[in-house]
Amino acid sequence: MTDSVIKAAVVLLADTDTPEGMGRMANALTTARELKEEGDEVKVIFDGAGTKWAAELADGHKYSELLDQVRDKVEGACAYCANAYQVTDQVEAAGIDLIDDFDGHPSLRGLIRDGYRILTF
Repeated sequence: MTDSVIKAAVVLLADTDTPEGMGRMANALTTARELKEEGDEVKVIFDGAGTKWAAELADGHKYSELLDQVRDKVEGACAYCANAYQVTDQVEAAGIDLIDDFDGHPSLRGLIRDGYRILTF
């Protein structure tokens, strides 16, 4: 049996204000790292309250190294949500693109159309 390449979009929606949210962030980025290391196609997207992680991780957080390990797989952060959570400037300063494919949001439909499995954390 041959291994086939998995296409997955890891979407981080968790907020920064609870230990549970930090766990979800760590699990999301660890999953992305595993997929990357196995040679799969992976895209990381910060959406909803998860846009706050895009800003916080770039600012010397104890899990910043985890973001650095998958930075080349970060597709970006939701433009609408970054604005709603008032982190647009911090996300851009972190070098993370803002995505506004559909009404200011990333297009999950487009990812599904392109064969990506959507994993939400």
